[in-house]
This record gives sequence, structure tokens and C-alpha cells, in this order.
Amino acid sequence: MGEQSKSLSELGLTAGSGREVRVTGLSVDSRHVKDGHLFAALPGSKVHGAEFVPFALRMGAAAVLTDRDGAAMIRDQLGDVALIVAEDPRQTLALAAALWFEVQPQICVAVTGTNGKTSVASFTRQIWRALGLEAVNLGTTGVEGAWEAPLAHTTPEPITLHRTLAEAARNGITHAAMEASSHGLDQRRLDGVSLTAAAFTNFTQDHLDYHASLDEYFAAKAGLFGRVLGEDGTAVINIDDARGPDMLQIAESRGHDILTVGRRADAALRVVSQRFDPTGQDLRFEWNGDAQQVRLGLIGGFQAENVLVAAGLAIASGIEARDVFATLPKLTTVRGRMQLVATRENGAAVFVDYAHTPAALETALKALRPHTMGRLIVVYGAGGDRDKGKRPLMGAAASDHADVRIVTDDNPRSEDPGAIRSQILKSDPDAIEVGDRAEAILRGVDALEPGDTLLIAGKGHETGQTVGDTVYPFDDAEQASVAVAALDGRVA
Repeated sequence: MGEQSKSLSELGLTAGSGREVRVTGLSVDSRHVKDGHLFAALPGSKVHGAEFVPFALRMGAAAVLTDRDGAAMIRDQLGDVALIVAEDPRQTLALAAALWFEVQPQICVAVTGTNGKTSVASFTRQIWRALGLEAVNLGTTGVEGAWEAPLAHTTPEPITLHRTLAEAARNGITHAAMEASSHGLDQRRLDGVSLTAAAFTNFTQDHLDYHASLDEYFAAKAGLFGRVLGEDGTAVINIDDARGPDMLQIAESRGHDILTVGRRADAALRVVSQRFDPTGQDLRFEWNGDAQQVRLGLIGGFQAENVLVAAGLAIASGIEARDVFATLPKLTTVRGRMQLVATRENGAAVFVDYAHTPAALETALKALRPHTMGRLIVVYGAGGDRDKGKRPLMGAAASDHADVRIVTDDNPRSEDPGAIRSQILKSDPDAIEVGDRAEAILRGVDALEPGDTLLIAGKGHETGQTVGDTVYPFDDAEQASVAVAALDGRVA
């Protein structure tokens, strides 16, 4: 964790009084403040962190970092405690956290996009590991790889993120691939991370419960290239996506080296063709015009782009392209991402996928179709207290691309589950409505005939169902396995 204490100037900070103060740690949660800490009182969507300054002071805070609004709220409460006022206190905290923890893995890369972040980060880590490098990926599934740790958020707040990176480095980790969520980028959580390369996968509607508009959502993601990735970094861009050229322009304007991925003739890593079968696919692609062919044990055509984006990040990290390509047949799917979780005795397959946006659901269903000889069945829903506009779009995506649809609950949170289902059913009126998710999965498995495929969409790796304020244990993969075992007579 670095030295026992650091001065404000060592953290790149200047107190309003100009006097020097030594701090013993950093906190964004007043409950975690210890004697001598710097407390970051950040603006929030509902409450300003300055509201918690009195408690932080009672806990022994030696300095407070905030914005002008926060400073106006607390000036008469501080006494001789140092006050640092910043135009962008979140970014200031992130940069200070980087200086506090001092170290991070030698090579760090990040990936942003609506879909594919977890897969790309995992594939990048798998490539590195296959080449004997000490590597991890950080994101939705925690820290995975040569060193493991849990994470509460896809992109943790900067103190946790920099602490995690420092602990990884001190445990011998030299390479780290991380997911860059729009929330994390908007809140400056990745600022201060020294990135070698960054990638963009795709952009579709999501998180409009947080971002005011699609343009604001895109701007948050664009911050990875416009602000976080240094000018000497490499940008790996999927130029097939509608917003790919926009992201490319931003990266070019910063002077980044560019590595493009896609099906266009001018892509550096170009998908040429794919051949699908029940257990994976053969992928033919070109690297700067030179033909390559590999066998991927991955389901779904979209995985080709994810794999090549990961390959691009690995190449950008300094590895020879031929060595990267040699590892691709060894890649395995990410937990909860197009994961084969069970197979019925009649050969029908059951997959679990995290698809919880209209575009992701459409992509997942279209990706499974070439691997499916019979019917495509889907169990899906939509979360409560989130972007309500995507619910009918989820219904439309399922109706357009699946033969049998079962609409069920998916983390209803504080909303009425029936109301959520009814909003989906407006666009998929012929779907079967089964509120209980376990029963819905059982019904889906029971409907499977030889050659059919079942996709259970929405929760992926998650192991809980949130109803109200309670999280009940629930694992789609486990439920599917239990259903198959029961229906095929494997349970006494």
C-alpha cells in the first residue's frame, strides 16, 4: 500500500491554505475513514458526499477533497482540516490513488463497449497465460487468472481499482486486461491507470437509466480513447460497428496507433469466413492481408470479433502476431457468456448467456441459429429499476429470432414483476409467460426435442435473483442442470 503516509504534494494535491499535510490513507466512504485519512466528498446522483464530512471528521480525517459545491457546504465545519477543491474531484481522486498505491502491472489494457467486454478481457488474459505470462482480467466476474479476488463493480471506484492493481503487481502479475464500463469511465474511475492499449467492441442501447441519452452514453465510452489512453497507446477498434468510425476518429485525433478489427476489406484483423458446427467454429481471417485459419471451441459468430479484438490487444501489448494466433484454439468461453451448461439425452443443448439488452439478445439468438438444426427456444426477461424503454425491444428481438419464447422474471428489484413482463409481451404476444424463473427454465428444458437449442438469457454468471431489497440464491446454469437431470431421470 505504499508508505505509511504521503504528503498532499506527493499525491499531486494542493490544499486551499497552501499548507502541507500528510495523510495516512484514502477513503470515499466515510465509514472507512481512519485517523489521518484523506476523505473524498464526491458529488452523487442523489446525495453529495459533503453530507458525510462531519462523520468523516469525527473518524479522524486530516484532509477533504471535494468540488466547489461541496466546499460551500462544509467550509465552516473543517476547522484546521485541509480542504482541496477540484473542478473534477473524481478524476483528481483517481490520479491521487495511482500515486498513493504507486505500482500496477507493467502492461494494462482496457476494453469498452455495450457487449463483449468480459469475453474480450478474459480472452486477452487467456492468450497471455497461454504464452506463460502472469496475467489477470478484471471486471464483471471479479479478478480472474494467475491471481484472483472479488470485485463489487465491473469497474471499481478508483481507490479499490488502484489497490487491486497494486496488490496484483506485488503478487507477480505483469499483465492485466480490464473492462471499462460507461459508469466507470463517466466517473473517472480508470483515470490514473497507465494503459498500453484500449479496445472498442460495439455500441447499442443500454444504461439509459443512468445516462440521459445515447449520445451521453457514447461520450462516456469515448472517454477511454479521448482521455484515459495516453497518446502513445494503441487503439483496437471494431470498425464494423456503426459507431466504430466515430471512435476511430477520436483515437486518431489523439495520435493513437490504430489496429482495426472487422469484416471490412481495410481491417487489419479481418474476418473472412466462418464455418459452424455443434461444438464450435472454424475461423478464417487475415492479418494485414495474410490469410490465417484457426479452430475455435466457441459458440456464436460474434465470438470471432471478440477473439480478434483480444488478439489485437495482445499484439498491441508487444507479442508477435503469430504467437498470439497459435493460442486461439485454446480459448474457452467465459462463465455465463454463451456457456454450454447442459445437454439432454436426446442431444439438445442448453446455453446460458448474459444477454440483457435488445442487441445482445438478438446477437445471441442469431449466433446460435447456425449451430441449431431444430428449434431455437429462449427463456428471457428484463430487470426492474432499469431502462424501461428496452423492454418491448427485448420482446421484439426474441420474437424475431426465436421459435419458442418464454418470458420470465429477471431481477425485478422494486418493480412489479408482472408489469415488467407485460411490457415485454406487448412486442412478443405469442410468448409463454411464466413468472417463476426456475419453472420457466424447467418448461424450456422440457420443450427440447432432438436438434433443438435452449438459450437462457439475461443473468449469465450471476448467482442471485433480486426481488425487492432481497437477493435470493439463483444460478441459471445450476437450474438448467437440475432440470435436465430431473427430466432425463438422472435424479433418484
